[in-house]
Amino acid sequence: MIVIKSHQEFEAYTGKELGVSPWHTITQEQINQFADATLDHQWIHTDPERAKTESPFKATIAHGYLTLSLVPFFWKQIVDVQNLKMEVNYGIEHIKFGQAVVVDSQVRCRVSLSSIINLRGVTKATLFIQLEIKDQQKHAFAGDVVFLYHFI
Repeated sequence: MIVIKSHQEFEAYTGKELGVSPWHTITQEQINQFADATLDHQWIHTDPERAKTESPFKATIAHGYLTLSLVPFFWKQIVDVQNLKMEVNYGIEHIKFGQAVVVDSQVRCRVSLSSIINLRGVTKATLFIQLEIKDQQKHAFAGDVVFLYHFI
């Protein structure tokens, strides 16, 4: 795990891969909990029996936004940003979903630092993130996620 304690330390990683998170299994329970939280109970996510017969995937799939919502979880397993007053999820840019994540698949994030700027004392970090699916060549999604860091 990389430890970053300042804007200057962060800036040194510009254009570099920061790391890859451990694998995480997407379970039906997690999919169902996300469906409950977002009120998105489409059968392709929540009805395993129907998905077996009617879905082209022959199983339920994770919501695309569920996989995207895991970015902060994965990010914190790759980099520990310290000496902060506050951090803010600032934006998501140019995300493209490449492939569905079938229930019980394992996924992980690969992260690079695309750019970093100092906005009058606030660090704006743009991370290029790919969500990889174990044993699949195509990623679940790829694109930029932007965080703001207020260092002490």
